[in-house]
Amino acid sequence: MNQERLMTVLLGPHVSEKSTDVAEAHNQVVFKVRRDASKPEIRRAVEMLFDVKVEKVSVVNHKGKIKRFGMQFGRRQDWKKAYVTLPAGQDIDFMGGD
Repeated sequence: MNQERLMTVLLGPHVSEKSTDVAEAHNQVVFKVRRDASKPEIRRAVEMLFDVKVEKVSVVNHKGKIKRFGMQFGRRQDWKKAYVTLPAGQDIDFMGGD
């Protein structure tokens, strides 16, 4: 896999109550990823960008919600998120603090 592709696999962290609970309980980090990304690509992208070791990657596909705009109906895009499990003692710091 080329590094240009790996740099575009992760779209950003997914911050929610569930992702915060999972991070504390199971040492997992949740990322929003490209819809065509595979588990090995996600693993390599996280290891390359954050310099950590990845134990396991789980992926969830989300269907876009149907929303109403006045009298018309629209649909949000489908998206994918990845639960990345890190070994004990390793952490990803998004804030960049020391």
